[in-house]
Parts: sequence; structure tokens; C-alpha cells
Amino acid sequence: MSENPILDALANEFFRVFSRAEYSLKASGFHKGDGEANANWEKFSREVEDLIRNPISQDLREAISFMLSSPPKKQVIKQGILCWEECIPSTNSTANLLFLYIRRVRNNLFHGGKFNGRWFEPERSEPLLKFSLIILRAAIDKVPRVCDAYYHE
Repeated sequence: MSENPILDALANEFFRVFSRAEYSLKASGFHKGDGEANANWEKFSREVEDLIRNPISQDLREAISFMLSSPPKKQVIKQGILCWEECIPSTNSTANLLFLYIRRVRNNLFHGGKFNGRWFEPERSEPLLKFSLIILRAAIDKVPRVCDAYYHE
């Protein structure tokens, strides 16, 4: 049983918002075409690049600044041992970089990198989850067809 109800609640909220965001992207045309139903985060990032470059609120500015200065690490295996590695994805888009980091937060959480009955590095997990949520919600609200799919479908 987890000893951190605040992180438990944030993780639950993050999964719900992230899942709904991926659905909304696919439902509103931000997908990769016929075949597997995958959200096209790179295409979506182009739609919100201006929002990321010119944040509309102090909360969003703070979230972007934190994610860029203290991005989530990538869990790797080195010589048979699980460890964390700083790894900056290659992209020319700040918005795309942020969504890559938000997906890494999801991957780390979902695949057991951050939680295995207890929270690893809770002091980092809390702001990563909180700021990922702020960025996701602002981006969803910025694009009308994604916003409509998110709130009304």
C-alpha cells in the first residue's frame, strides 16, 4: 500500500487526463492514418507551438520552465542493473520536446519506473505529474477540435 496519497491522487488524475488526451487527439484527426490507432503528438505539437513559446498563464510558464530544466529521466538497464539516465530527445520543437517528456512521465509511471508499491523520488514525481497536467490541459484547450473531443465526446 502506498504511503503517499497526494502522489496516488496525482497519478490517477494524470492517467485519466493523459488517456483522454490521447483519445481526443485521435478522434480529432491527430493520428497517424489508417492502421494502428496512434495519436500523432508531433503533429499536435505544431498546433500548440505558439502557446508553448508564449504561455498564457504563470502556471503554464512555470510548468514549461520546470519540464525543460528538470526533465524526466529515462529508465535504462546498464550491465543488468536498472538505473536512470538523462536523455534529451532530438527535436527542433519545444512543444514536441515537452510532449516527449510528458509521454516519458507516463511511461515511467505505467511501466513501473516510478512506483512499485512505494514511490521512488517522490520529490521529483510530484512536480513532474503536476506540471505535465498543466501543460496537457492548456494544449488541449488551445485547439478547438481537440477541446471539443476531450470535453464533449
